[in-house]
Amino acid sequence: MTVIVRPAVAGDADAVAAIWYAGWRDGHLGNVPDELVAFRTEESFGTRAAQRVPDTTVALAGDEVAGFVMVVGDEVEQVYVSRDHRGSGVAGTLLTEAERQVKAGGHSEAWLAVATGNARARRFYERSGWRDGGAFDYPAAVEGGTVPVPCHRYVKSV
Repeated sequence: MTVIVRPAVAGDADAVAAIWYAGWRDGHLGNVPDELVAFRTEESFGTRAAQRVPDTTVALAGDEVAGFVMVVGDEVEQVYVSRDHRGSGVAGTLLTEAERQVKAGGHSEAWLAVATGNARARRFYERSGWRDGGAFDYPAAVEGGTVPVPCHRYVKSV
């Protein structure tokens, strides 16, 4: 399967939101505070995906959005692949693109946060050459403030 990456456009927002919502629930339910889960409704992912189009790169498998990555500065903020495309190499392609973007932005190191209990994601990043830089509380944005989420900061020289 050929995977093509390109900047997201407004028409991708619905597909990104669906992948993000399903993937977020897979990796975060039981691993983040209930207070955050209450804010992360399906509707909230639709709103956030539309707002984040400028930060988003999508991976296309044929004409279908198979996954996406969001990069801001030196942070790889989101990496998600649809359930139908997990294990197909899409995540690796997106992560490589994210690393390229961080480097192109003038940074020598990329970082990302992984919920402490998300063992599947942590194994993926470690296999991809990222190293665990230690535990910290990530301030997840919610309406009216933030919620601290127990995470690990993964880093990689780019």
